Amino acid sequence: MASKLLFTRLQTLTRPSLKVLSQFPQFILPKISPEIHTRQYSDLPQPPSVDAVAAPSVVSSSNVKSSLNENELRKFSAIAETWWDADGPFKPLHVMNPTRLAFIRSTLCRHFGKDPNCTRPFEGLKFVDVGCGGGILSEPLARMGATVTGVDAVEKNIKIARLHADLDSLTSSIDYRCTTAEKLVEEQMQYDAVISLEVIEHVAEPAEFCKSLSALTSSGGATIISTINRSMRAYATAIVVAEYVLHWLPRGTHQWSSFLTPEELVLILQRASISVQEMAGFVYDPLTGHWSLSDDISVNFIAFGTKNSE
Repeated sequence: MASKLLFTRLQTLTRPSLKVLSQFPQFILPKISPEIHTRQYSDLPQPPSVDAVAAPSVVSSSNVKSSLNENELRKFSAIAETWWDADGPFKPLHVMNPTRLAFIRSTLCRHFGKDPNCTRPFEGLKFVDVGCGGGILSEPLARMGATVTGVDAVEKNIKIARLHADLDSLTSSIDYRCTTAEKLVEEQMQYDAVISLEVIEHVAEPAEFCKSLSALTSSGGATIISTINRSMRAYATAIVVAEYVLHWLPRGTHQWSSFLTPEELVLILQRASISVQEMAGFVYDPLTGHWSLSDDISVNFIAFGTKNSE
């Protein structure tokens, strides 16, 4: 019964035509609000493209409970210097960035009552980019007016991010910190929006990580997470094709067993007091070389949620 309820929930998060993989075990779900917003993605204003530089030392664990995966940190530390190389290991993120930003701009402008067509719609809002890497997401968010904090557990990433941000007066104000979400929680930091893209599949404890993201989100604020579905199609495209055939990513970048299904992510966030309001997929067109937003969440997907009032 619970799986059926969750299947229905995911259909409303995208559009009714969406086909969702029903491979999730039985769970007892809390009451789910039916008020879900849907829209046509083709009408979204596309933000300006971002110039394609950034980022090994790793932040110490201390005695704070951490969701860090040390092996994943070492893996990304080894390629940190290539963050801003648009044709390097992070090329897929550079190409996907305008599409990720389109979703972020649309959902957050609607949530905070901002005009998505103005140059700096996020003026007056505080964002944190958790797992910011070299800053390829933090920088455009700052250019759109947000007060941005970028955090990453790899010191090399932060050094590269700072160097690149200092090249532009609009991004030099970004507060880059070599730390973790858990440590920010310990400092009692809170933000209007907490954003963590392509990160959760690399942490050791996704549920604990989402609890930290929730704690960082102010009451009534927003949380946005993107990741890769644990589906056979994702295994074929995100691992076999991307890593072994096209060599877009270094081999071993992703572990299929670490991926989360959309159902799992919704439940994890729900238990962390985040209600997912909207979900979309990212689809790559090999003919144009561009990504677009879609109802297809079978591989890459992104979720927008709001913090429940306490």
